[in-house]
Amino acid sequence: MSRRYNISNEFFPFNHFSSPTNPLMIRLASGLLKIWGFVKFNIERDPRVTVEKLKVPGYKGKKITIYLISPRGCREPLPCLLDAHGGGFMFEASPSQIDLAMQYAKYGKFKVAFVNYHLHTDIPQPAPQEDFFAAYKCIVSHADELGIDRYRIGVIGDSAGGMLAATTCMLARDRGIRPLPRFQALLYPWLDDRFISESCRKYTDTPMWNSTLAKKLVPIMNANPEKVPTFLRSPVQAESFADLPPAYIEVAEYDCLHDDGILFAKKLRKAGINVHLDEVRGAMHGFDTKLSAPTTRRMVLSRVQFMKKMFR
Repeated sequence: MSRRYNISNEFFPFNHFSSPTNPLMIRLASGLLKIWGFVKFNIERDPRVTVEKLKVPGYKGKKITIYLISPRGCREPLPCLLDAHGGGFMFEASPSQIDLAMQYAKYGKFKVAFVNYHLHTDIPQPAPQEDFFAAYKCIVSHADELGIDRYRIGVIGDSAGGMLAATTCMLARDRGIRPLPRFQALLYPWLDDRFISESCRKYTDTPMWNSTLAKKLVPIMNANPEKVPTFLRSPVQAESFADLPPAYIEVAEYDCLHDDGILFAKKLRKAGINVHLDEVRGAMHGFDTKLSAPTTRRMVLSRVQFMKKMFR
């Protein structure tokens, strides 16, 4: 960082980390994360959950993987949380994102459908958006056989995954898929591709993610934005926010995406949608990568409490 911010040292060492921008390093890092994800799901799995691997059709029929995480000893059918990991549409899920999904299942006593959508390195946008929406349709249509209550399904996503959670709600509404998700939980979400916010102007060199990195990587992530409907790549620019599910939104204080979440919350509220908005003080983008940090533990509890309330 070229400037110092009052970011809590509880997030060390991630409060000093910067994402790679070199295409070769991106592919290498994503490959390593893919291997690590296999280990987390198949070898280091938490004994309090079970994991089932599902292969379902995604964008243009190309298969995607859903890991269905279930808490042991719970009577089915259970509510289900559809989870979209972040990573700028370029990185596989991190170990911490997988661990968080397992924590949601354990502490919330509901199933978590963790979606491995196609990355930009495989298929360009709108593949991730359409993949996650396809996963939602699949969970709804096969709810009975999966031990899921189709009327109690919510969506969650962090960073780029927050965009996928938001767009899935819009796609379900607009394409007549019912029931709609019970809620949308958006964690430091990326919802605006215009880079015109005050937080984008201000946080150009923050750790984990910043507007300088975003401006370098977006042309790689979405080389042909004119081919992607505006609301799929920039949900804050959607034409309508009516009839969307209630929202839980977290924004990190020192994050170039801070204002994305604030603006989205304002537009939802203006449309009459209930919103729980929380600014996480002293935190940077991706703060919950440090699972043992007191702030992370507090926010995970807040998320689970919200989800349990919505599922009731």
